[in-house]
Amino acid sequence: MKIDLIIRDAAQLVTCASNGKAKRKAEMQTVGVIENGALAINDGTIVGIGVFGEINKKFESENDIDAQGKVVCPAFVDPHTHVIFAGERLDEFELKIKGADYLKILENGGGIISTVRQTRAASLESLVEQSRRRLDKMLAHGTCTAEIKTGYGLDTETELKMLEVIAELDKSHAVDLIPTFLPAHAVPPEFKGGQASERKDAENYIDLICDEMLPKAVQWFKDSHFYENQTSKSSTTTLNFFIDVFCEKNAFNLEQSKRILETAKNLGFKLKAHVDEFTNLGGARMAIGLGATSIDHLDATSDGEIELLAKSNTVGIVTPTVNFNFGAKEFADARRMIDAGCAIAVSTDYNPGSAPCPSQAMAMAIACRYQKLLPSEAFNAVTINAACAVGLGTSVGSLEIGKQADVLILDTSDYRQTAYEFGGNTVETVIKKGKIMVK
Repeated sequence: MKIDLIIRDAAQLVTCASNGKAKRKAEMQTVGVIENGALAINDGTIVGIGVFGEINKKFESENDIDAQGKVVCPAFVDPHTHVIFAGERLDEFELKIKGADYLKILENGGGIISTVRQTRAASLESLVEQSRRRLDKMLAHGTCTAEIKTGYGLDTETELKMLEVIAELDKSHAVDLIPTFLPAHAVPPEFKGGQASERKDAENYIDLICDEMLPKAVQWFKDSHFYENQTSKSSTTTLNFFIDVFCEKNAFNLEQSKRILETAKNLGFKLKAHVDEFTNLGGARMAIGLGATSIDHLDATSDGEIELLAKSNTVGIVTPTVNFNFGAKEFADARRMIDAGCAIAVSTDYNPGSAPCPSQAMAMAIACRYQKLLPSEAFNAVTINAACAVGLGTSVGSLEIGKQADVLILDTSDYRQTAYEFGGNTVETVIKKGKIMVK
């Protein structure tokens, strides 16, 4: 059979295969290594996988890539990022080094609000260009699929502008993007009118989100190429469009978060939630109960909620880069979560304040050292489990026949090197839908 491309002579062909399902418990320690492996690709899709001798007998191609005894593996998926923003937060970085508390910075108009001011003022073209450079870094570090959130607009116009930026980048950049609508990232300053009226103003902002922003976002999605691509491939009427909420002290309480998620669910959104990053407000239990695709951060998640997560279809996303950036000594107990049977994914949480990190390999390195993941578990957490955390477990995140040919060649003969080494980049070649994007 003649095909477009054969990748051959891999010391390790790492598949992370799981039949489209997130891995749990002992499955997390299996990455599906095929020694002297080869991969057959046609029309951007994987059509054959196995040892080189078998692939060579079954397929022929005028194009082949000699992996030269290196690792061939699935491209990384980043399931939680905030890469659409304007400006930087370098002054805040110095304040944190001096001991300033993140929630106190947020309360005083810094943090998210600082980025909101700069993002509101930026043009769509400027946001596209600034964010494109960040995506270039992610691609060079092996990420071929990424979820991106809004949340630095906090008004209808800018939140929709951020969705337009995501759409433009998805059409023009090699990295496939999954949009998440996050107007409930913080209460904007214009809705904080002093201590006596703060609750009322916060509730008014919730009204704006539920009554105006969410319906407009749904209509935007249905008018976008995301919806057109989805409906051309599937008969499902469920939107592959996520809503998120920051359920946290000085952001949105449990009742407010639940109202936003329930309203969004009724409009057809899939659900995500930032929960337990600093304080446990019960957000994990609430979001799991609503059928969230993922719950993210999980630093303060209780034992009972870990048990609920293990019994659910919800993926838990941990963000070790945030704790590392804060110089924290405590991390989400991902080791306990995996042992309990939770489906765990790892993300960079790439953003200007708490995690300015484009590298999933760096996130893996931190997770192994501070959260006690084995390299195999970390690898599955940034590939197949990360894909499941954004609803794409059947199309990306592993090397399996019928899946999209998003492939990395790593400059090492052992996949564990990716988590063992840090501060560099083992990614030598990035192949997206069967075409070389980075070499």
